[in-house]
Amino acid sequence: MISMIMVLNHKGDILISRQYRDDVSRAAADSFRLQVIAAKETGTQAPVKRIENCSFLYTRHLKMYFVALTRSNVNPALVFEYLFQKIKILKAYLGEEFDENSMRNNMTLIYELMDETMDFGYPQNCAVDVLRLYINLGNIRPQDEPEPSQLTSQITGAIDWRREGIRHKKNEVYIDVLESVNLLLSTTGNILRNEVTGQVQMNTKLTGMPECKFGLNDKLVIEKESHGKRKPGVEIDDCTFHRCVRLGKFDADRTITFIPPDGEFELMRYRVTDNINLPFRIIPAVQEEHGQTRVSINLKVIANFSDKLFATHVVIKVPVPKNTARAKIKNSFGRAKYEPEQQAIVWRVKRFPGKAECMLAADVDLMPTVRPKAWSRPPINVEFQVPMFTASGVHVRFLRVYDKSGYHTNRWVRYITKAGGYQIRI
Repeated sequence: MISMIMVLNHKGDILISRQYRDDVSRAAADSFRLQVIAAKETGTQAPVKRIENCSFLYTRHLKMYFVALTRSNVNPALVFEYLFQKIKILKAYLGEEFDENSMRNNMTLIYELMDETMDFGYPQNCAVDVLRLYINLGNIRPQDEPEPSQLTSQITGAIDWRREGIRHKKNEVYIDVLESVNLLLSTTGNILRNEVTGQVQMNTKLTGMPECKFGLNDKLVIEKESHGKRKPGVEIDDCTFHRCVRLGKFDADRTITFIPPDGEFELMRYRVTDNINLPFRIIPAVQEEHGQTRVSINLKVIANFSDKLFATHVVIKVPVPKNTARAKIKNSFGRAKYEPEQQAIVWRVKRFPGKAECMLAADVDLMPTVRPKAWSRPPINVEFQVPMFTASGVHVRFLRVYDKSGYHTNRWVRYITKAGGYQIRI
């Protein structure tokens, strides 16, 4: 794993270093200074450098370099995540804009943090809320003195994302289901790519240490609960969860059980590839006329969602040739104009009602060129947001909160679907 962590200034001088294994030495800083800092590689080359059988993985904060050294074949994502968490912790203790002087004036604190966050080269507890319970220097002060048993539980990582003793006047949970639709249609209307990536964001304001049980209309769960009867459900692929979720229970019976962090966090991410309800159907007709001096464009846009809903911030970019002189545009509603810097006709609709149909017709005049070149016909790009609609069909079935005191919890759920890569080839 990681053999040494160093923090260097912009001249390559070591501000602070901590050696966790004896297979590297401080002399390695000279190699890093000469081959990375002096060579001005930062920002132009990958932040990984192999020098004399030693790997240097680094990132920058202001004019300082945070460098991890290792001779083993480590997971680079793990090392960078540790470095980013280290900077986040120092920002919490020393301030957002901590600099070289702040580092020099808080050596004791920084060495304490280095020893607590890494042991023998293996990253340990990097949660600021837990570290502040027993490292009280710098700008952070503990809110109250923890019990020894509670402190042991926090340090060993049992539930390091939530401390005990949290109190709220109102117990509330806000759930946001955010989806991005990715679509690529061929010129003949065949679907080349069609998937939805989603995430469930939560903001919890709950008292104590509650256990939550969260349910979506997952196809496997619904079929199990209905004892084989066919009921509508969504086949969810590629789930990833926040570390508070008990993965053993999810693997056993697909139930999402967790003790939530206090405040905002991302509970899960998912992907759906089947039975996607596309928010918009777009039918283009593009024809080059009069010996490549004119292009006629006709576009029909149909909203497939309920007429009780509406889309906002709808932007449709219809590409035109580079040698476009002017464009005469007629559209049923919204605003459309030719924007030369984007080489496209940009059609903006602030509010697009569900089940509505609208048309755009454009006659594009082209400037004659010395060497006529075939138009590559880039795809039409679409941007939008549809509140209270999910293209995948995913919806929250329940959220149950269990606590010793049995208090009442208010729950709010919001759905938003937006365009990811929504493209139609012409």
